[in-house]
Amino acid sequence: MSPATLMGFWGVALLLIMTPGADWAYTIAAGLRQRSILPSVGGLIAGHTVVVMLVAGGVGALVAGMPVVLTALTVGGALYLIWLGVSMARQPSTPHAADQAAASVIGQFVRGMGISGLNPKVLLLLVTLLPQFVTSTSPWPVAAQMLVLGTIHILTCAAVYLVVGAGARRVLATRPELARIVGRVSGILVAAIGTFLLGEQIFIAFRLG
Repeated sequence: MSPATLMGFWGVALLLIMTPGADWAYTIAAGLRQRSILPSVGGLIAGHTVVVMLVAGGVGALVAGMPVVLTALTVGGALYLIWLGVSMARQPSTPHAADQAAASVIGQFVRGMGISGLNPKVLLLLVTLLPQFVTSTSPWPVAAQMLVLGTIHILTCAAVYLVVGAGARRVLATRPELARIVGRVSGILVAAIGTFLLGEQIFIAFRLG
């Protein structure tokens, strides 16, 4: 794969990753509430890794082409995001909450993996994006090219999420009221994304019905 292709993909991926969403909201909450953001970020990255592996293996495109499976995934993921968002909004994160209610390392990891791995938008994004930078004339197999691009995506996600989480902790560490507001807004954002995904499926079902 040429350096131009890799840099082109990285530029597009970075722009998309820099757009705040459920991943950002969870990372900010983790930066405020948990002793370490590494388990939360690790869970998010694990979710992205699973999706990349599915796309590279062709399963992602297969799932995206099966309306029933994709609908079930979307509804399940939406309900999970709504539940998690409501929980975050009801108990907004603050810098002083780390010693009182820090989640277990496994709990942080599983939540992060659920947010990214169960988000159908991540699957559809990678199904749409990765093939655009894959060429049939390359000496590398298509799956290998997708894995390389997927690795770039994963590493970029990790770098951005670590900066976001650490930045949230540093900036809001001495501002508990502002931190509480940011934590509540983060939860509302996660729930809103889930509600949008669920509403989208209801609208599609109503239109088809």
